[in-house]
Amino acid sequence: MKALGRSFNTILVITAVVTTNIAIGCSGAKVATSSTPELSRYQIHSIVLMPFTSIATPQARDHDDIFVPAPQGVRQSDISLAIPSDAQPVPKKTMIVPGFAAEKVTELFWSRLQDRKGIRVVSPGESARVALGHHESVDGTSEKSAAETAKRLKVDAALIGLVSAYQERVGSRLGANPAATVGFEAKVVATDGKVLWVGRYYERQRPMTEDLIGFLQRWTFVTAGELAEYGVDEVLKEFPFGRGGE
Repeated sequence: MKALGRSFNTILVITAVVTTNIAIGCSGAKVATSSTPELSRYQIHSIVLMPFTSIATPQARDHDDIFVPAPQGVRQSDISLAIPSDAQPVPKKTMIVPGFAAEKVTELFWSRLQDRKGIRVVSPGESARVALGHHESVDGTSEKSAAETAKRLKVDAALIGLVSAYQERVGSRLGANPAATVGFEAKVVATDGKVLWVGRYYERQRPMTEDLIGFLQRWTFVTAGELAEYGVDEVLKEFPFGRGGE
């Protein structure tokens, strides 16, 4: 009976550890989406995908890469986390978003949206042609310019985006330090300038001890490109326009 009791206690401990790991894996939000309450007033049957941009300056990231999804209309810089006054400051690291990252994420959105049913999608190249014809910047995250481009192309809305993090892993699939990191934000803007939908993704791949569910999805340390593909697919699951392929 004592042996049976010890075995039962061992099972309880293992279950508790697994449950804790699952909770940790779920607590770190990787995807956050939101739609305007007025979305039902808009009939979106066509959309132009504008070239994404990326943050040009080096970005400081906290030691634990804390990600706080910002509510619509609130800047990330307006959100603060309480830190004890006597705590030692944690050294910050910086990440530089490479020039090709915005193009990579734009291409991923374009490839996925072409297969979407019930909505016509105009290519980033077409939006760039229109912008150049009016002597405007080819890319940008300006909601005003997005609305103007959508009007000129006679579509219902524009999809714009910003890549805020794109760091390649250092190492192999068996072990990486640092692991790959990808972060971006996408917005759908109507022709009247109203932001209809926002989708955000941020993930730094973590080891199994920190993110059990995330690691079990892949079993290896992936590249930044693979992480970006996952992020685009997950964000588009909550895309309220058209419908995904069967």
